[in-house]
Amino acid sequence: MFAQAPAAILRPEQRRDLEGLVRAGNTPQRIARKCHVILLAGDGVSNNLIAQQIGMSRPTILAVRSAFDRGGVAALTQPRTRKRVRPVLTAETEQRVVDATLKTRPADATHWSVRRLAAELGLSRMMVQRVWQKHGIQPHRVEKFKLSRDPRFEDKVRDVVGLYLNPPERALVLSVDEKSQIQALDRTAPILPLRPASRNDKRTITSATAPPRCLRP
Repeated sequence: MFAQAPAAILRPEQRRDLEGLVRAGNTPQRIARKCHVILLAGDGVSNNLIAQQIGMSRPTILAVRSAFDRGGVAALTQPRTRKRVRPVLTAETEQRVVDATLKTRPADATHWSVRRLAAELGLSRMMVQRVWQKHGIQPHRVEKFKLSRDPRFEDKVRDVVGLYLNPPERALVLSVDEKSQIQALDRTAPILPLRPASRNDKRTITSATAPPRCLRP
């Protein structure tokens, strides 16, 4: 059982202001209810009875009375402010998320999930999700990913991509694929065997590779 709180001490001008706010037709309902709470508390009504009459919880009644004790009538009419600061996604944080996603992996898993990486880096889930969407990263759909160990790999990639996206004036950009003289020395997958030849191809190959016959006069 809660002990009955003492009656709120109201000065005559405070009571007059509270009653005026309650009677005014343009007073917001939430402010009028707070003023009504303080008027009942000034009349000595207990917090439980005030909660029943106004339709508010007892913790809310205590919060209203505490606000009035600190700031008077002005504290009841101030708009509610939420101290919610959205974290800012900086370039450094974005690079941390990209590097952790592509260059590391969990100890007991093959790839990072959004929630697990967010907990690892101390970030929010939505922040990691925004970075993945921006860079088109989908770890759950990547079977194998290899990154060059060249320390200047990222700089070179930015230079190459920059030539395609924003080439200099009168510049000629050429794209070179693997040619006969430019082949990858180390392949991750074996070369596919030759496809079986058809019967006509076999005849041609046999006749072409058969040793020459000596004709007798």
